[in-house]
Amino acid sequence: MDYHILREFADSWFLIFLFTFFLGIVVWVFRPGARRTYEDTSAIPFRNEDKPASSEEPGASRDSKE
Repeated sequence: MDYHILREFADSWFLIFLFTFFLGIVVWVFRPGARRTYEDTSAIPFRNEDKPASSEEPGASRDSKE
């Protein structure tokens, strides 16, 4: 294969393919109903967090004063 043929393909059809792929990703991210999914996923670190860990609980830091 000649370099110029590959370069011409990359400059035209592959550019169109990548732009279409990008638009597809944007549409997928902003689809209806996706906000609920993203809000649920973003709240995972804060689930079941009522209070900080104390020294009596398993997994508490051993550096605390006794």
